[in-house]
Order: sequence, then structure tokens, then C-alpha cells
Amino acid sequence: MKQILWFRRDLRITDSALLAHATGEVLPIFIFDEHILKNLPKEDKRVTFIYESVLALKKQLQTLGLDLAIFYGKPEDIFSKLVQQGFDEVLCSIDYDAYAIQRDKTIESILPMHRFLDSFILDPKEHFKKDGTPYKVFTPFYNALEPLHSALKLEEYQYSNACIKASFDYDNTPLLEELGFVKTTLPAFLYQSAHELLEAFSLKIALYEKERDFFHIDATSKLSVHLRFGLISPKEVFNYVKTLAPTSGAACFIKELFWREFYNYILYHFPYSEFENFNGQILKWPNSDQAYEKWCNAQTGVPIVDAAMRCLNETGCMHNRLRMIVASFATKNLLIPWKRCEAYFALKLLDYEACSNVGSWQWAASTGADSVPYFRLFNPYLQSKKFDKEGQFIKHYLPELQECDAKLFHIENGLKQNLFLEYPPLLIGIAYSRERALQFYKRVNTTKP
Repeated sequence: MKQILWFRRDLRITDSALLAHATGEVLPIFIFDEHILKNLPKEDKRVTFIYESVLALKKQLQTLGLDLAIFYGKPEDIFSKLVQQGFDEVLCSIDYDAYAIQRDKTIESILPMHRFLDSFILDPKEHFKKDGTPYKVFTPFYNALEPLHSALKLEEYQYSNACIKASFDYDNTPLLEELGFVKTTLPAFLYQSAHELLEAFSLKIALYEKERDFFHIDATSKLSVHLRFGLISPKEVFNYVKTLAPTSGAACFIKELFWREFYNYILYHFPYSEFENFNGQILKWPNSDQAYEKWCNAQTGVPIVDAAMRCLNETGCMHNRLRMIVASFATKNLLIPWKRCEAYFALKLLDYEACSNVGSWQWAASTGADSVPYFRLFNPYLQSKKFDKEGQFIKHYLPELQECDAKLFHIENGLKQNLFLEYPPLLIGIAYSRERALQFYKRVNTTKP
């Protein structure tokens, strides 16, 4: 038996389902998927991060006496050739987004595939309400998992040590330039390992619940990118946090881990929600092309929204509180379809994963599972006053406002009085757009999912 260990979003050797189930001759591989890469700009920071992470995985596997063959191309073509070279089956982690499901069906028609859960803690197929139907609301979902999230430790996968490296040309690694990309500079925290970030976070986790919404404070774990690409598993994060002194901050962080589990659970049980409104509402969105362009390009005239979008465009990162602010403004005040906004975030976010991004956008648009009520809109001026009172974040990403009084950032049209300021005028009034949104959502024609 000759196995292929297909690493995808599990770029690690610890808590690895593939290495735990590997037997006999094995060929660990990673594929830079042509179907995915062809749609990305050549400066995409994620490709640089993944490329460096894959090279690091190769070195880690070598410490186990294994190696990593790195390919560029279409997965179906690569596996067809590997079958001809005598490989019998492929082991990989489970992925529930639409492209991954279709891709895996294609590969499964070429050779047997065994999939394992190791990108998430919970198997969505094994958790239901008492009536046998899937959960749609987070709180009962989370409460029913109390034995799981209150555990002191979750069992991690252990390396089987029952395999040997298959004979193969492991040295033919394509250069980043051969993939069609250029090496980009990443945010500083991405040059740290997941475990280094986790250790640094442990020093401030006690204050996490209190400080996590203040985006100018370094209060979060910064682990979302590493979790997305599997440089660390959620079980490893969970287990590490459980070794720390129990605090409200630690409990709050564990709960946030399970929001990620919840959105993956929703995507599995309701796959249509990746493209359609989860709640079945039919929203006839107005034309929003101009508003969409200004929102994307940080030209709405609302300082906190523009600073957040400029942060996204420049770094590929956005704090969760800022995501809620810009999402509410886009889908409610500007009436931009959530799917259009979600697609833009998919293009820009370093930590993009379909389940969390789709779930969060549907939450903001009041169309999703356990979403915010349609009549709740985030007032961006109140949000910036509460979470960035001195304008530290705003001034950092909007340096043209460096000399302005921070108080003006939290007042609608507060910057209008400065005739010499090069800053776009307010795109739309908050009171007017709020009333327009309420009337729009009231006219919704609802059908059941």
C-alpha cells in the first residue's frame, strides 16, 4: 500500500490526522492549485505566507524522516499521474466549502480518498438538537457542547511512526515566481510561529474580554491566519489555553473558538448559505455600484470605516470589531449586497475561510444564522468614539487626518468645516440611511430555507 498524504489547510506535523493514520510507504504532498491561484493578483500576500509555510512544513517533515513533494497545477492532473506511478490512496483533511467539495469529488473518481477532521474541533455530523435537526442559534449550540468546551484537555493526534518515505523526486520545488507571484512583505506578526503568538497572548489573555474590542490595543491572539492554514490546530490552541489560570478572558477566548466551529457547522448543514441568504429572505438590493467602489477604496467620508478599509487593503488584516462596523455600514447604510462585500473580503483577507466570512457577513446583513436583528445598525461615529476615542487607529491609517482634532472623527460631517482637508465628503447621512435600511428590510419577501 502506497499512500499520498495531501496537506492542504493543515500545514503542521503536530496534532496531524494525516501523520496519525499514515502507514506503509507514504508520499506527503502539497499542491499549489492552479484553479485557485489563477484568480489571485500576483502580489497576494496569502500566497507568500502559504509558500513560506509549505517550505517550513517540508523541513519539519524531514525531521521525521519524511519529506514533502510540492506541485503546481490542477489537482486532477497531478493525481492522475501519481496513480500511474503506483500510489493507491490519498489521505487528507475535510474541507466543507463549495470548491473543496467539488474538487474532492473529482479526485475521488481517480483514487480512493480518506478524509479526516483536524481543521476543527467538532465533527458537524455528530451534533444535533434533541429533535434530530441541526442547531441554528449559537447559544444553545454552545451550551449543548458544555462537556466539550469545559474539558481540561482534548485528545490530539499522535504521529503513528508506522510509515516510511516513498521514493520520489522531492527536490523539484517550484519557485514563487514560477507560480506567477512575487514575494510580498507580510505583517510583522506573521513572521512569528503560531506557538510564539500563543505564548505572547497568554500574557494578556486575562484582559481579553475587557480589551478585545479596542482595535488600537494589542489585545488579541493574532492566530486567525495560522488557524486558517493549519499551522496550529484549534485543539492545540484550546489545550494551551486550558493550562493557563482560569479567567473570564480565557473563557471568552474559548467561546470565540467555538464561534468558528459554529460557522463551520452551519456551512456543513446548510451549504446553500455560502451563496444564498441562510434565512431564505429575498432581498431586492438597489444599484450600489458607486457606493461599493467608494467603500472598497476607503472613500466613504466616515473616518472609522475608511481607516478600517485602508487597513484591510494595505495589510490584509482587520480587527473583528472593525469587521462588524464596516459590514453593518456596507449592508445597512449603503445597501450593498452582502455577497458582493463577502467576495471583496475573500480577495483581501489573509485569514479568509468561507465558513467564518460568509457567516459573519450574513450576521451583519441580518440574513444569517443567529444574525443581528435587521433594525440594529452600528452607528460608526458612536463606535469610533467608544473604541478609538483619541483617534489613534484612524490617524495611523488616514495620515491625511493626522493634524485633526480626534473629536471631529466621531461627529457626522465633523471634518467638513476644514476646507483645505483632502478627505472625501460624507457619502450618505447616517439618519437618512438608517431609515432607508429599515424600510428596505420591512419590505422583504420571506420564504423558508
